[in-house]
Amino acid sequence: MTDDKMVTKKDLPPAAQRALAEAEARRAERDAHEARLEAERAKEQGGPTKIEPTRYGDWERGGRAYDF
Repeated sequence: MTDDKMVTKKDLPPAAQRALAEAEARRAERDAHEARLEAERAKEQGGPTKIEPTRYGDWERGGRAYDF
């Protein structure tokens, strides 16, 4: 059996600590990039202002159902 010893960041060698820091920076950069892309994405234009107006699989606006 192995010893049940928790390894903390202080116990890691310097190279492993640098690798963890670099990975954390890459994750933060990726998340920021994804957030920018999401903000730049165009919203639907001319679509319904409320929830999707579907009922029984048909589209409805003003009491009239229509399909595409």
